[in-house]
Amino acid sequence: MTPADKRAALAQRIRTRDLIIVPGVYDMISVRIADRQAHPALYMTGYGTVASYLGLPDAGLASYSDMVHRAGQMAAGSNTPIIADADTGYGGLLNVQHTIRGFEAAGIAAIQIEDQEFPKKCGHTLGRRVIEADEMVEKIRVACDAREDPNFLIIARTDSRTTLGLKEAIERASKYSNAGADALFIEAPESEDEFAEIGATIDAPLIANMVEGGRSPLLNRNRLSELGFAVAIYPATGFTAAAAALEQAYRCVRETGSSDTLEVPLYPVNEMHDLMGFGSVWDFEKKWSK
Repeated sequence: MTPADKRAALAQRIRTRDLIIVPGVYDMISVRIADRQAHPALYMTGYGTVASYLGLPDAGLASYSDMVHRAGQMAAGSNTPIIADADTGYGGLLNVQHTIRGFEAAGIAAIQIEDQEFPKKCGHTLGRRVIEADEMVEKIRVACDAREDPNFLIIARTDSRTTLGLKEAIERASKYSNAGADALFIEAPESEDEFAEIGATIDAPLIANMVEGGRSPLLNRNRLSELGFAVAIYPATGFTAAAAALEQAYRCVRETGSSDTLEVPLYPVNEMHDLMGFGSVWDFEKKWSK
């Protein structure tokens, strides 16, 4: 699929509000595995991408250049539309314009920007501070104006629930929708009732963030659909599962001197070769070897 095709496919699904389940990806192995499974979209998690690429916390330390480069790699290596986490847009209004144009050119299908102060913090941590709602409204207007493809969706996230309350978060989301945001993301509702209130109050495509061990309850597909959500992202599931498997594998090797007794499953080596595209390398070598 071309980038335009990916954007059109994702935009159609989100605009119809027929709930889609979207796993988080954070490196090219996770992208390639998820891409094979026919998901409707993938979510480039900021937390996981920063952690795997820089080994740093998701605390505003990764630059625009860091993230747009990784986004381009993921988009080029996948036939599945990718939603990218672009933090606060990496600065003021001019930075937001540059960010939108860069991520669109990189082949991303949708971009998420949030109303936190810079430097931002991870969405399920305490102490997040937000900018004035009117400042975020201007960012959204700039973002919508900067895109070339109307199917390149702008997702507006508010982090105001944790410090300012649900009422403020809903009011902000409504303002962001009026400013032109294609979908709305109220981060970290703290109960199922809060998810229900969001779904009943806001008439726009809504994003639910399902983080294992986070501040929000984990709601299943049927319940989120009943509540009117369009997208459920699972940003941390992949990298936390991988981290747990790595910890167990490395401990086994250190303690036993072998992987013979390893209890976690291993991806078969021949399938790993296929996943990473060695077949085309071998075909090339057969064609051109002398």
